[in-house]
Amino acid sequence: MGSRFPSHKLSNGLYVSGRLEQPKERQPTMSSVAKPYTGGDIKKSGELGKMFDIPVDGSRGRKSGPVNNAPTRTGSFGGAASHSGPVGPNSTSRVNSGSIGGAVPVPKKSNSGPLNKHGEPVKKSSGPQGGNASRQNSGPLAPVLPATGLITSGPISSGPLNSSGAPRKVSGPLDSLVSMKHHTSSIVHNQAVTKLSQDDEYSFHKSFPKLILWAMGLLFVMGFIAGGFILGAVRNPILLIVVVILFSVVAAVFTWNTCWGRRAITGFIARYPDAELRTAKDGQFVKVSGVVTCGNVPLESSFQKVPRCVYTSTSLFEYRGWDAKAANPGHRRFTWGLRSLERHVVDFYISDFQSGLRALVKTGYGARVTPYVDESVVIDINPSNKDMSPDFVRWLAERNLSSDDRVMRLKEGYIKEGSTVSIMGVVQRNDNVLMIVPPAEPFPTGCQWSKCILPASLDGIVLRCEDTSKVDVIPV
Repeated sequence: MGSRFPSHKLSNGLYVSGRLEQPKERQPTMSSVAKPYTGGDIKKSGELGKMFDIPVDGSRGRKSGPVNNAPTRTGSFGGAASHSGPVGPNSTSRVNSGSIGGAVPVPKKSNSGPLNKHGEPVKKSSGPQGGNASRQNSGPLAPVLPATGLITSGPISSGPLNSSGAPRKVSGPLDSLVSMKHHTSSIVHNQAVTKLSQDDEYSFHKSFPKLILWAMGLLFVMGFIAGGFILGAVRNPILLIVVVILFSVVAAVFTWNTCWGRRAITGFIARYPDAELRTAKDGQFVKVSGVVTCGNVPLESSFQKVPRCVYTSTSLFEYRGWDAKAANPGHRRFTWGLRSLERHVVDFYISDFQSGLRALVKTGYGARVTPYVDESVVIDINPSNKDMSPDFVRWLAERNLSSDDRVMRLKEGYIKEGSTVSIMGVVQRNDNVLMIVPPAEPFPTGCQWSKCILPASLDGIVLRCEDTSKVDVIPV
């Protein structure tokens, strides 16, 4: 039948107007299976239970509950790890990510790991291979420890327990020897640490002008020659007597300054007035007293292992008898001689008591520093009690020093964080940074006539601190 209006016939025989619609291409659909909440029960977790060889509960009605006596796996993180990987070539039981047309088949189980050639999930274990030849091993089996819920960042062997779960055994002096050598080498090669020697401390002979000393020596030699010539020629001993008296007086003054010069310098530093950093000008020589704070490179004392120090000094002295060995080439008999010296200082901060400002003290990177830090006797060793201090014997072994029958004394001084110190240096203002740097020229102390102390000079930054064992440290 012809008509102007298009029509088409349905499957039941009816004719309807309109043209027949072409079937549209269906878009692929995504589907997944929502697994019920298991509450952490491995037996009801599908493939997770298979990893641990635990029978899986096949019932659909799953109930949540705690894990009872479940084995734990240890690795980079505690707990069980889910595996993901490529799909095997013959996999038929995995969920399809999409399909074109038709119904999407919904499998009963979904696997998140690789499958073998039979479509079964591949079992992996971290222990030795058992009777099942199809298991894949990734390493030795870790010990089964009680579940604690803690997450660790490494294997058990890296912690306080060994592979069997027992406390690790430390080799003792060998480990400390290696760590000490590493610590010592790091200090020696660190540019931020200033290594001080015996020449950096106060000495009257070094501070007294050499030109005056040689001129006085030459005058006395000429005086002795002239006095002896006059005594032999005219039998007049007056000139020789005068020269001897003058020489005795000068020798006594030099001896007095040598013995009491350091105490006189510390007294001069104590009497020098403190400056206020708030009003100090750029380039002004000041003395500042305050509390110490560590910088970027804290130190540790050599023997007592005191942490967070800005200055450390450890000195080993030996007493030389009539037939004993000398501690150094200039060691005289019946005196104490320096055998070993370890003295280091780094940059640190000081909070001024006067103004409360904080300044950076530049004592590191090879700066010139004159320390006046009291040292306390740590230990006295003689042939009768040398075996009573294993720490001291180990300290000697770390430095390749002999521990034979010698009379030794170990002194140690340090400035730790929170100690009260006094420093003398030059103020330097750089933008908003307040620093105290070493002066360009040595600072003269002047003559102290009342104490018969000759003038001396202070080179570099002067660092003064009393015995830290007798001074309270302010917590910082």
